[in-house]
Amino acid sequence: MTLAFGVLRDGGVCARADGAVVDLTGLDPVLAADSLNPFMAAGPEVWRQVAARVGEGREVAAGEDDLGMPFEVADYVDFYSSLHHATNLGRMFRPDAEPLLPNWRHLPVGYHGRAGTVVPSGTPVRRPSGQRPGPEFGPSRRLDIELEAGFVIGRPSTMGEPVPVDRALDHVFGMVLVNDWSARDIQAWEYQPLGPFLGKSFATSVSRWVVPIGELIERRVANEPQEPAPLPYLAEEPWAFDIRLEVELNGAVIARTNTRYLYWSIAQQIAHLTVNGASLRTGDLLATGTISGPERSERGSLIELSWNGEEPIELPDGSTRTFLEDGDEVVLRGDPLGEVRGRIESPRA
Repeated sequence: MTLAFGVLRDGGVCARADGAVVDLTGLDPVLAADSLNPFMAAGPEVWRQVAARVGEGREVAAGEDDLGMPFEVADYVDFYSSLHHATNLGRMFRPDAEPLLPNWRHLPVGYHGRAGTVVPSGTPVRRPSGQRPGPEFGPSRRLDIELEAGFVIGRPSTMGEPVPVDRALDHVFGMVLVNDWSARDIQAWEYQPLGPFLGKSFATSVSRWVVPIGELIERRVANEPQEPAPLPYLAEEPWAFDIRLEVELNGAVIARTNTRYLYWSIAQQIAHLTVNGASLRTGDLLATGTISGPERSERGSLIELSWNGEEPIELPDGSTRTFLEDGDEVVLRGDPLGEVRGRIESPRA
C-alpha cells in the first residue's frame, strides 16, 4: 500500500503503510504536533528521513474516524484545470459562442477560496443559503459536488520571488482528494464580474490522508501537447498523474474518471500562482478544479452529469437526481488517495 501521512484525532502524526496505521510521534519532535504542518515545514530531507523510519513507529488500531484534519490550511486556491470540464460548462452557458474563454489555454485559471471552511472527510455539509437569481433569498436548490485533487504545500517560498516551473514540485509535500461543494444557483447569480464567493465558500472537504509527492512519481504519465504552446514561464513537457477516481452517490457509483485528464499540471499552477511575486506558505491547499473526461460517465460534477438539470441521473433504487437532496451522501474515491465522504444536512430554519 502506498505510504500516506495523517494525524490522530488526539494528536500526533501517523502513517498508513502496508495495510497498517503506525503512530510516529516518538520518532521526532515535529511528529508530536496536532497537524502535519511542522513536519511539512521541516523540508524534503526530513520528509525522506521519516518515510524511511516508518517501520520504527508503533502500530495502532485506527480507522478513518480516529483521524483528525491532517493539516492546517494556510491559503486555499481552486484552479479550473480540466479541459473537458471547462468545455462542458462553456457549452451549457455560452451555447452560441466558443466554449473556452480566450485566456483558458494560456494560463491556469483559478480563484482564492476560503481556508476556514476546509473540513476533513466525514464532516456533514449543511445546505447553504444565499441570494439566488431573481433576486431572492433562500437555501440552494442546485447543490453540487466537484471531484478534484489537491496539492499541499510543504516548503514555503519567498514573497517577490517567482517559483520556476521546473522547481515547483520541490515545494509540494503531498496530494489529497477534494470535494469542493458548490451551490450552483447562488454561484450563477453572484459570480459576475468577480467570480465565486458564497456559492463555493461554505464547505470544501479533503481526505484525511496525505500521500507524499514522492510516492506518486511512478504514476506520472505524458500528456497531449498543449496548444498553443504556453508562455516560457509555464513551458514544460506536458504530464499528469494517472490516478483513477470515482463518484458514489447514495451507494451507487455514478461516474469514473482520472487525474490524467487535467490539462494544466500542478507545476504550472504553482509557477503561475507565484509569477507575480505571491508566496507559497506551508499548508497551502492548491486544488485542481473539477476533473472530467471526454465521456458522460467521466464527468466529475452533477451539473455535467445531469447537463444542468436537463438529463436526470438515474439511481439503482429508481430515484433520479439532478442536484443533491437533503440526506444524500457522496463519497469520492481515488487509489491511493483514499476517500472523501460527506452527507447533506437540511438548511437552518
